[in-house]
Amino acid sequence: MSQRQTPPFRADHVGSLLRPPELHKAREKAAQGAITADELKAVEDEAIRSVVDMQRRVGLRSATDGEFRRASWHMDFIYQLDGVSKSDEKLQVKFRNADGELEFSPSGLTVDGKVGLSRTIFGDHFDYLKSVVDDGNSTGSGPAVTPKLTIPSPSMVYYRGGRASVDESVYPNLDDFFDDLGAAYAKQIAEIGARGCTYLQLDDTSLAYLNDPTQRELVAEMGFDPQTLHLRNIRTMNAAIAAKPEGMAITTHLCRGNFRSSWVAEGGYDFVAEALFNELNVDGYFLEFDDERSGGFAPLRYVPKGKYVVLGLVTTKRGELESVEDLQRRIEEASKYVDVDQLCLSPQCGFSSTEEGNDLSEEQEIRKLELIVETAAKVWG
Repeated sequence: MSQRQTPPFRADHVGSLLRPPELHKAREKAAQGAITADELKAVEDEAIRSVVDMQRRVGLRSATDGEFRRASWHMDFIYQLDGVSKSDEKLQVKFRNADGELEFSPSGLTVDGKVGLSRTIFGDHFDYLKSVVDDGNSTGSGPAVTPKLTIPSPSMVYYRGGRASVDESVYPNLDDFFDDLGAAYAKQIAEIGARGCTYLQLDDTSLAYLNDPTQRELVAEMGFDPQTLHLRNIRTMNAAIAAKPEGMAITTHLCRGNFRSSWVAEGGYDFVAEALFNELNVDGYFLEFDDERSGGFAPLRYVPKGKYVVLGLVTTKRGELESVEDLQRRIEEASKYVDVDQLCLSPQCGFSSTEEGNDLSEEQEIRKLELIVETAAKVWG
């Protein structure tokens, strides 16, 4: 066993990071018209440079921009696809935590035109991230860091809205919609690869949500077949990544919801596991395993040789710090089902999937990332 030189890394992370206070203030001022877009960008640039330095200092081999230019991990991307518009309808999503329920009411979307891609989404975001990472790598201090871009998976365009969100006059046949969506994503992936991206993560809640019987009931109400939707989602993602650029590692992150330290779905990976690991053509899977919501490690028995699972054992929903010993024990438990050399370690989700962030401090976030690096060094050398 050894440290990995290509993604996913033994000590890795999902992507989003807590926004610093000065960034929150700048975004508020921009929304009020008190500062210009260029002034906001200057604050974002400095915050990203600082957070990339933090990721390097704690010993991570990958660095994201923390998703600092986004309000939401997925909608900021999806609304930029051709044929997708923000709808007047508000989605009603019930999140849960130890204290009860939390309502989240984001704007919905409608597919009211042919889906396509006119320009690279987040291309300028990645360009800046890469420039900052490259600047740090040029100093030669420590191992090289790889810039990582996170985007929502194709499934997120239709999972919450169902058939009703796709205009039947535009797409009377849903297979044509799925084909266009996969092609738009394939173009996005090719273009981001041409900008030098070698580490891309497709974030997907659907493949985790579908393990929850309650979610499968909602899927049926939305007009999809809950027994086969995960297979449809896998086919669409495979179409998106079929022609990925040479040298690019693509992973996916599965999540049961992450908003202000709350979640939506529960249940292990059993319902989707066999197809997820054997039919989805990604290089690695970021899977949350921080508590009983995520079930046990037994579904990992389906992971074939050559693929990697990044165990999300460190929670981002609470500030209390896990111990190295407990993490080592859980990695050992997982290794009963898949070779330990195919395992890596990360937080279970992002620290700030929306700009509000989870209920912990930046200091606690840093300590959790340091713990992941420390544990990975003990397990894999």
